[in-house]
Amino acid sequence: MKRFTLLLLCALIALSILPAMAEQATPRDELIDSILAEAKKLYDDANGRLQKAHYAGDVYLCKNFTVAVFKADSDDFRMAEFPEVKLVIPDNLPREESKPYQYGIEWLDIKPEEGNPFYAAHQFKYDKELSKKENVEKAMAFMREVKRGDFFQMSAKYYYGVGAHSLIFTADYNPETDSVLWTDSNMKGEKRGGIRYGLPQYDAQKKIEWFVDAFCQPGRGATLYRLRDDIIRK
Repeated sequence: MKRFTLLLLCALIALSILPAMAEQATPRDELIDSILAEAKKLYDDANGRLQKAHYAGDVYLCKNFTVAVFKADSDDFRMAEFPEVKLVIPDNLPREESKPYQYGIEWLDIKPEEGNPFYAAHQFKYDKELSKKENVEKAMAFMREVKRGDFFQMSAKYYYGVGAHSLIFTADYNPETDSVLWTDSNMKGEKRGGIRYGLPQYDAQKKIEWFVDAFCQPGRGATLYRLRDDIIRK
């Protein structure tokens, strides 16, 4: 009886420990947390006010915003496969190399051994050989793949403008609400005296259909970039 009680106690202890072990953050999780925390800081610093997003060095430009929050703490991390290589985030693929598609759908193809810790997890490009309905179905399926920490690059024509836009998803796709949450800057904005000002956002939310309407058009599309699993602490 005592032996049975001891075994039962050991089993209960193990069951209580296992969930905690399973929830232990990995270095990859920590990097994503750091990226999103920096985005939240920039968002909080703006305090709901439009920020200058006009010149190449302005941090509140859409791509600059995503690059800045990645770079904030990325020097503390590496890839296990290439532990000596500093992490980098690729620029967008140049306009000429994007043809016949519009600029802004994807990044430069920088190899992991050159420091790129991202891979294109999913991509949608409008297929002129398919019907509009078929393209929309593919685009909707693409948006259902969103994971927390994914970087999103799209070429869009929508309510807020026309062209390339970059953002980072702050949560997994939610099938219950059919929506996604993200952080970005300069999706919304205005010009003052010829200077562009953009609004930073955090945990902004839209139905995935809203995004599909934005990029599911001839010549346009989007890519989900995801951090590799082998992220380690430096």
